[in-house]
Amino acid sequence: MTKAENFEAASGLKRRSVLKGGAALGLAGVAGSGLVGRALAAEPHPLAGQKIEMNILGIAGWGPSSLGVAMSPLFAEYVKAKYDYDVTFQFQEAPFADLFQKAATSLATKSQEFNIIISDSQWLGALAQPGWILNLNEIIKANPNLQLEWYSKAVVDTYMTYPDGSDQIWGLPQEGDVEALFVRKDWLEDPAERAAFEAKHGKPMPQTWEDFAELTMDEFELLADFFTRPDKQVWGFAQQYSRVYDFATCAFNNFLWSRGGRTWDATTGQVEGILNTPENAASLAEYKRWLKYCPPGATNIGIGEGVDVFVQGKVFSEIQWAAVGPAMIPEELKGKVLVVPPPKHGTGADAKRIMSMGGQPWVVNAFNDDAHMRVAIDFMNWWYLPETALEFAKRGGNPCDKATLSRPDFDDINPWNRTFKYMLEDGRSQDFWHDPKYSEMLAIQQEGYSAFVTDQATDPQAVMDYIACAQQQILLDSGTSKIEPSAMCAGTSL
Repeated sequence: MTKAENFEAASGLKRRSVLKGGAALGLAGVAGSGLVGRALAAEPHPLAGQKIEMNILGIAGWGPSSLGVAMSPLFAEYVKAKYDYDVTFQFQEAPFADLFQKAATSLATKSQEFNIIISDSQWLGALAQPGWILNLNEIIKANPNLQLEWYSKAVVDTYMTYPDGSDQIWGLPQEGDVEALFVRKDWLEDPAERAAFEAKHGKPMPQTWEDFAELTMDEFELLADFFTRPDKQVWGFAQQYSRVYDFATCAFNNFLWSRGGRTWDATTGQVEGILNTPENAASLAEYKRWLKYCPPGATNIGIGEGVDVFVQGKVFSEIQWAAVGPAMIPEELKGKVLVVPPPKHGTGADAKRIMSMGGQPWVVNAFNDDAHMRVAIDFMNWWYLPETALEFAKRGGNPCDKATLSRPDFDDINPWNRTFKYMLEDGRSQDFWHDPKYSEMLAIQQEGYSAFVTDQATDPQAVMDYIACAQQQILLDSGTSKIEPSAMCAGTSL
């Protein structure tokens, strides 16, 4: 007998039933915990009486990954009570920069080493194209509890679909994430600081969420400059410039997109002529210019380093991921931090903000045997129950379903929730490539941006040309694009 046949003989579960996963569980979530829920729970589960060990791969040092794992015992209690099977979870992890390789090395061997993976959103193509993760279209059709209304199209585009613009679903949101501006509310409210600012600029400092929502970069620069006091070891601003993983890329895309630029054409795979425009080169120069308001060593600031300088009181403000809100606002800073939308670029009616999407989807190992596949799908059904989503939010996580985010109390659960919801709306945040060659394209980009901000390269146009030409060649070689790099590319370098 095959492994699947042995499982079917032992459990009575047919392979086609696995695709339905926790259909009953999903329906129970819709029906609530009344008579219908009890009736469904009374139906024997094919894993009843069995013990299953599940393995999750997630991001080391990343709070949202840890939250998802920390909540897994609640799932174990739930299925034990409802379906009479026992499940335990093991968690393995790797840093952002290493996690994809760890997952890919295992999945390439068709291993069940990781039953569920917390993937970065940009990896969907690289994991889906070789058939390593489960296509979820049929799973969703069979499970009403997974047929959610998401808060925005950006959620679906970022965490769920590949190819871009298609209806093929490969992931479900584990943690939503957007860029936010964290500012020291206590500094803003200091009467002496407010008086000094108004005396200098002839107008009051912004103070409320609504004030910052309308702020432009030019207006915000007055604040960044005002609080930059090197003699007191205090600076006005911080953002990510690090070459590690995608840190500089996400921070620079905020400038590029908000100032009207694009990175590529996802339909044709064209990069050259889109990324390396003079306008985008000017945006790169502007991104670097803001280093003047950042603390020493700012070109090495990534996520963790950004948390450190903010919590240590070295900076007044920082553009940082909403997902690290719990780390940015520890106990000693509670009530002293305001989390607001990042400033708009431009002036007047033309001013706009388009920031990078962060966050991660759950993806399911396509090589799971029937038992582990069933538990994985049961887990997804449980994760999107209203009570689970609310518990995730109360622990500091960022769910993405419209029902949870539309609760009248959602904005008050965490200090960043109002801004998270605001920036999650369509047109305010977006993701970049889901192409299978994501990591190769990213490496070139990070090399170029890092070289420029650290003065190893001094011409922003040359940097953008170098990146665009290299990425165009990568996409041509992979077959994503039929567009060849132009003759100009033969002479590009950093």
